[in-house]
Amino acid sequence: MNEVRKTPWHLWVVGGVSLLINAFPAIDFTLTNLQNEFWLSPLTAAQRSFVLGAPLWSDICWALGGFGAFLGSLLLLMRSRHAVTAFIVSIVGLAGSTLYQHVLNGDTTRELFQNVALYVTLTIWVIMLALLFYARKQAAAGVLR
Repeated sequence: MNEVRKTPWHLWVVGGVSLLINAFPAIDFTLTNLQNEFWLSPLTAAQRSFVLGAPLWSDICWALGGFGAFLGSLLLLMRSRHAVTAFIVSIVGLAGSTLYQHVLNGDTTRELFQNVALYVTLTIWVIMLALLFYARKQAAAGVLR
């Protein structure tokens, strides 16, 4: 018999805050790929060329990372065990994006964005791994179904 677990208060906090945070990469991906002038206006011509000139596989990784994170947060709030899978998909996408930006094009990324891009990427890794571990723990505790 499956026992229904009461939703802990922290799930609502983690889920709500992560949904707000993870909305940004989904919005960023969409507006960048629509080439929204307002969204791209803070970028220099060289930065814009680099971002818009990324290969398709990198854009796919970016989409998986951003939309996977947003979906994972939404599923967490819905108490779905599939949040774990969505966060894994997001981390796979993040790995691909990190490979493109910091391994294959590290010098260009540093030249165009200084160390800000590295710090942002490291912060995203910490957040995504924490969300994955949190979702796994909640699934194991029977909170996610």
